[in-house]
Amino acid sequence: MNNTVTVAEIKRRGMAAIEEGLRRGPLHIVKRNKPAAVVLSEDEYLRLANGKAAQPGLTAVQWLLAQPATGKRSKAEIDASLDAERAW
Repeated sequence: MNNTVTVAEIKRRGMAAIEEGLRRGPLHIVKRNKPAAVVLSEDEYLRLANGKAAQPGLTAVQWLLAQPATGKRSKAEIDASLDAERAW
């Protein structure tokens, strides 16, 4: 972790500390001497997200509804299961 900034430094210098760190690549944020987060440039984020980044203005619900279904139960089966669970 060569490119680091502490939370205290961010509080003191604000966005300038982050922008300065990002010039050298991904910026590791350290809180209480422990790694807490990594800040990426927008370009790096999009590269890692492989073009699947969330669209601006898209709500969380819209994003969830746009995801492909992964389960094997139908809506009717889920509803029946929930009705049975609630009928105690």
